[in-house]
Amino acid sequence: MTERLYYQDCYLRSFAASVVEVGEDGVVAYLDRTAFYPSSGGQPFDVGSLGGAAVIDVVDEEDRVAHRLDRPLMPGLVEARIDWGRRFDHMQQHTGQHLLSAVFEELFGIKTLSFHMGSEVSTIELGAPALDAAQIEAAEMRANELIAENREVHITFEESAAVEGLRKASERSGTLRIVSIDGLDRSACGGTHVRRTGEIGAALIRKSDKVRGNIRIEFVCGLRAIAAARSDFDALTAVARAYSCALDEAPRAAAVNAERVRDLEKAHRKMTGELAAFEGQALYASTAADADGLRRAVRRGAIGEDTRAFANAFTAGGKALLLCVCDDPPSFLLAASKDSGINAGAIVKEVAVEVGGRGGGSPASAQGSAPSREALAQVETRILSKWLS
Repeated sequence: MTERLYYQDCYLRSFAASVVEVGEDGVVAYLDRTAFYPSSGGQPFDVGSLGGAAVIDVVDEEDRVAHRLDRPLMPGLVEARIDWGRRFDHMQQHTGQHLLSAVFEELFGIKTLSFHMGSEVSTIELGAPALDAAQIEAAEMRANELIAENREVHITFEESAAVEGLRKASERSGTLRIVSIDGLDRSACGGTHVRRTGEIGAALIRKSDKVRGNIRIEFVCGLRAIAAARSDFDALTAVARAYSCALDEAPRAAAVNAERVRDLEKAHRKMTGELAAFEGQALYASTAADADGLRRAVRRGAIGEDTRAFANAFTAGGKALLLCVCDDPPSFLLAASKDSGINAGAIVKEVAVEVGGRGGGSPASAQGSAPSREALAQVETRILSKWLS
């Protein structure tokens, strides 16, 4: 059984221990006692060093803790050191989660269903179908007021049969490790936490999403919150600089510009369509009819909305067939006037299947794809032979 030193002292940065067993050629070590936290309860594992070897993973195996190393280690007495920057960051995030969960329950009666701590952001899933912006802002403000009050966070060990006042009932029996925020929260938890709420530094809710009928909020605490705020400020400064406006005017400037871009894109699409239609009419006028009275043409290039406008204009003149071919991706479009005697949809579907592609459409216009350029060449040959037969 491994004695878990972090249960009593989350601030322990180094310790001595005995390697009592090794496995997997010495790269997995079991100690008589450890301050390394294993992945558990939504909190990631600690890293650091163990007798000169780097600890790259820590796994909870119920009665003992496995330390995965980057090199083999022999049994015996070793000195261990925790990566304090990572540990303290996890302490800030985890205590911040307790604080936010307690605040959402205090203000709105909303319970926390799950918690996950990531390398950049952490998330809490809340048992509520919706949260509005005002509720999120109120919870964030209340959490930061409690951080500023610097309330004590303390750890006790209590028997499950007698424990009272937990935010969430524990299913464990025997002795429970209780993490309490003075006057606010009591939770059964095995994670690492700061001693006072002031050490959380700050709590910043980044966004919220709907998940499985609940709300998942994304948040950062402490130094992560400072880094996120700095990143947001730098991004907003760059936007303001691009629009030559003050920071507080940047959102409105961006919205006005976005509307202008949408209008320009709409106008561009309209003009592109009109130009394509004009070019289709011009091609029709310059294409001589064959002996059967049909005007046939092949166009090569990308197939998009303008292609359809081009094809419609070409076939609008009557007695016309147009094949558009695109090499990348291998695709094609066939357009036929009503008086051509050709069913574009039927031909495209038939030919596409023959070469292993897909396609279909209406008698007047149909589009298909081919698995390769070689197959596309076969498509072109077969369609040309069909409209000449």
